[in-house]
Amino acid sequence: MALNVKNLEGNEVADDYTRKSVPQGRWSDTWYVFKSNFLKLVLINIFVLITFAPAVALMFFRSAYIQLLGNVYPFNSSILFPYYSDVTGLAERLTLSADILFYAALVVSGFIAAVGIAGAGYSIRKLINTHGEFSVKGFFHGIKVNYFNTVFPVFVFMIFLYATFLVGDQMRFAQAMGGGAAGEITAFVFIIIATVLVGLYLAWVYAVGTTYKVTVAQLFKNSFVLGIGSIIKTVLMAGFSLIPVWLFMIGGFVRIISYILFIFIGFSFILLCWTAFTQSVFDAYINPSLKAAEEEKKAARTQEEVVADEKQRARELLAAGKSELISHPIMPIAAEAATTGLGKTFTRKDISAAAANREKLGAEVSAYENEHKGDTVFVEYNKLFAEREKALADQTDKKGKKKKKISADNLLK
Repeated sequence: MALNVKNLEGNEVADDYTRKSVPQGRWSDTWYVFKSNFLKLVLINIFVLITFAPAVALMFFRSAYIQLLGNVYPFNSSILFPYYSDVTGLAERLTLSADILFYAALVVSGFIAAVGIAGAGYSIRKLINTHGEFSVKGFFHGIKVNYFNTVFPVFVFMIFLYATFLVGDQMRFAQAMGGGAAGEITAFVFIIIATVLVGLYLAWVYAVGTTYKVTVAQLFKNSFVLGIGSIIKTVLMAGFSLIPVWLFMIGGFVRIISYILFIFIGFSFILLCWTAFTQSVFDAYINPSLKAAEEEKKAARTQEEVVADEKQRARELLAAGKSELISHPIMPIAAEAATTGLGKTFTRKDISAAAANREKLGAEVSAYENEHKGDTVFVEYNKLFAEREKALADQTDKKGKKKKKISADNLLK
C-alpha cells in the first residue's frame, strides 16, 4: 500500500548525529541495540522516572486520601443507626470527589513527564539510528528540540484519560445507588474506545512530530495517514510495547514485577519498541518516496547532462574493455630466466645479486616490448580503442555541425 506522506523527506530531526544504514534489518538491529546498550537504556529510564515522580506521588496521595476518608466515615452497618441513616453510594461518591481533584493534578503533571519522554524518545531514536551512540548532553538536547512536539500529545491523552476515570467513577456510583446505570455504562464503554483510538493516533503524532520537522497541518495529516496505513501493526505493536503496563494491571505479585520493570527498564522498553516500529514504517514508506524523487530529478536533466553522463559511461566501458594484457607485448618468462629469491638467511652479497637480476630482467622485458610493439595484433587492437576514445572528444564534423549522438550503446558497436 503506497501512502501519500508529504514534507517528511529530508526533514529528519537529527541535529547531533548522522543516521547509519541497517544492513541486518530493523528488528535485528533493535535487538542488538537492546542487548548491547542495556545500561544506557537503564540510565535513560531513570531520567524518565524522575520526571514521572510528581505523577507517582499524586497516585500515592490519592490512595492515602481515600483510605483516610474510609477511616473517618463509618461504613460498618452495625453502627449506622441512629447516627447515620443511609450510606448507600457514599464510598463511590467520596472516590469520585477525590478523583476529580487528584486526576486533574495528574493532567498537570503530564507537562513534567513530557520532559523525560522528549529526551528519552530522542536518545533512543539516536541509539537505534546510530547503533549505540548516547550521551547525557544528547538527552537534554532532545528535550530542547522535541518538548513541544511531545507535550501536546501527552496533554491531550491525559485529558481523555481523566475523562475515562471520572466516567468510570460515575458509573460505579450509579450502580451503587441501585438505579438504572445503562447510560453510564454506555458512556464508559464509548470513552474507553475513544481513549484507545485517540491514544494510538497521538502516539503517531508523537512519533512524526519528534522525528521530522513539519508544519502542524502536515503533522496531523501524515500521522493519520501512517496510522491508518499500518493500523493492524500499530495495534499489535502498541499492545506489545505496553507489556509493563499490562503486568501492572494484573495486580498481586505480578504488580511487584512491574514496579521493578518500571524502575529499571519499563519506560525505555516502551519507547524502544514504539520507536523501532515507527522507524520501520518510515523506512518502508518514506525511502521509496526519496527514490521516486531521485528518478524525477534524473528525468528532468538537460540534454547536455544526459550526453555528459553517456560519455562518462562510455569511458568507463572503454576502460573496462581495454586489457593491458593484450594491448602491448609482454615477454614470456622462461623457467631458467626466473630470478632467485632470498632465503630465510641471506647476506649483503645475496641482496646485491638479487637486485642485479631484477634490473637485468627489467631491461629484457623493455627490449622485448620495443621489438614487438609493431606487431599487427597490438597495432590493430590499440587502433580500435584509439578511434573510440577520439569519438568521445570529437562530436562535430569539419563544417561545425553536430554529429550523431554519442552514447554507450553506439560507441562500442
